[in-house]
Amino acid sequence: MRSKPVSWLKIALIAGAVVGGAGVGIGVAIAQGDSSSKQSAPSDPGTFFAAGSRPAPEFTLRDEAGRSIGLRSLRGRTVLLAFIDPVCRNYCPFEAKILNDLVSRAPAAKRPAIVAVSVNPWNQTKADLAVDRAKWHLAPEWRWGLGSYAQLARVWEKYSIGVQVQTKTLAGVTVHEVAHTEAAYVIDSHGDERALFIYPYRADAVARAVARIS
Repeated sequence: MRSKPVSWLKIALIAGAVVGGAGVGIGVAIAQGDSSSKQSAPSDPGTFFAAGSRPAPEFTLRDEAGRSIGLRSLRGRTVLLAFIDPVCRNYCPFEAKILNDLVSRAPAAKRPAIVAVSVNPWNQTKADLAVDRAKWHLAPEWRWGLGSYAQLARVWEKYSIGVQVQTKTLAGVTVHEVAHTEAAYVIDSHGDERALFIYPYRADAVARAVARIS
């Protein structure tokens, strides 16, 4: 499956940058559809929010083991909330590596939890997730947020994540092509949004955001 670039106005207004699953661009370059920008896009330094100013919207999904997962159950820990296509082989693996590197470098007692909300409800099987865990070398702190399209769409909307789907039938097989905004929120131990990063971003930039709220 191949993801395609998509701009999403709400994220653009918040952070000035929009990222699609198969392309990267920043600010005006994306608004103008400049695909050449993906090779030279600077790393996003993040947008920051004051403590208590933006309570993170609650949700309840299930993880890869079938357990309930939501932000309320993670109170007391910093959470990195990302939005990932389990079968994307373009930029999602790079984003996963950044998040894993960040967590792996942190002291064991202070490692943030990673919640990766799926943007592809059609390709989030145990087999799909097993491939990701092996190929992406996912940290123990990584948990998926999975659900039906309707359940996931409510979470996407709460966090202003743009997801566009094209459905095609190829040789009798239905294929869903997903394009989505690649964003990661840093949520503090009280359940408040403290930072927003739009891919491309660097592990050290997110690490500094985590350190600011620890």
